[in-house]
Amino acid sequence: MMSWIPTILLGCLLAGSWVFCVLTVIAAVRYRRVRPPALLSCEPISILKPLHGLDEGLEENLRTFFSQDYPDYEILFAAREASDPALALVERLRLDYPDIPVRVFVTGEPPYPNAKVFSLQLMMAEAAHDLLVMSDSDIRVSPLMLRTLAAEFQDPNLGVATCPYRAVPGGSLWSVLEAIGMNTEFWGGAITARMVEGGVKFAVGPTIAARRSVIQAVGGWERLSQYLAEDFVLGQFAAAAGYGVILSSFVIEHRIGTQELRANFAHRLRWNRSTRRSRPAGYVGQVFTNPLPIALLLLLLYPESWPAAVLTCLLRAAAAFIVSEGVLRDPLCRTWWPLIFWQDLLSSVFWVAGFFGNTILWRNRRYRLLPDGRFELIGYPATDPSRR
Repeated sequence: MMSWIPTILLGCLLAGSWVFCVLTVIAAVRYRRVRPPALLSCEPISILKPLHGLDEGLEENLRTFFSQDYPDYEILFAAREASDPALALVERLRLDYPDIPVRVFVTGEPPYPNAKVFSLQLMMAEAAHDLLVMSDSDIRVSPLMLRTLAAEFQDPNLGVATCPYRAVPGGSLWSVLEAIGMNTEFWGGAITARMVEGGVKFAVGPTIAARRSVIQAVGGWERLSQYLAEDFVLGQFAAAAGYGVILSSFVIEHRIGTQELRANFAHRLRWNRSTRRSRPAGYVGQVFTNPLPIALLLLLLYPESWPAAVLTCLLRAAAAFIVSEGVLRDPLCRTWWPLIFWQDLLSSVFWVAGFFGNTILWRNRRYRLLPDGRFELIGYPATDPSRR
């Protein structure tokens, strides 16, 4: 009997994964029905853009924000040092778009662990408008982004909106695999959580729109600065305070760049460890979001389970297709469909690794993750030339 216990356990996990795949398909169909209301008035908007060096494709990314089809918006940029080459690029873009109000800030060293939050805090203090769009430097958008967000924020109860993204990889295999995971597994989990939980109780960082008054009401950037996943807890705190939180109907592009093996693995391990700290129960539940490795293990232990493996492949394919194609309109997974299996195996390895260790390396600084999702600076790598 003892020899059957692993097989029975894997069978139960696999059945749970089948249920999750079906829920993902239903959730994706429901999300596809979401449409923004008609835009009745163009509320002024402030775009906040933290910068840190010349990301791959940065100029093309920033141009899409200068080219918004919207009559009243400003863009604020912030970098840690005046010598940051991204600021020189901003100055050149200002000449190409003289009608767009632009302001640039140099923050210096942040007084608390999350440097991005410090930049956002300084920019929000100087922003002219209540409706804020906070967007990372590796984001590319179409000209209708601000119109869509403004239409959604005509709802007076809405406090925070996350823009779903389709990840666009760089030239490395590892970035392709990560993008496939984001465009299938990650967003499959996010839209399913939206349906199962009866709404959105989180936010996701690359592009978030929020009202200044809501950020202040949940404790401001001073409170959010202590968390590595400040985006997630902003949505969490806003939802807990009774404000509306949504997944926007507007899909953006997240240009994740060309990361080689070592940098990509460090990034993925950091993401998994921070997710475990931000939402421990949800992290454990991710075992159901990745059915292919479970089916493979069951097949190795019990070869007669091959029909279950076939069914798993079909359900996983259906869930991946409806999310990547139907929701994100992503051509990547269609082109690299066979890599989904290998990405799922790799994702499972990082999921297991995420249960171990409480330190991360981020922007050449080493941090310790605390049990409640906060984090603290503990040092600098020996290879960091700025600290020699």
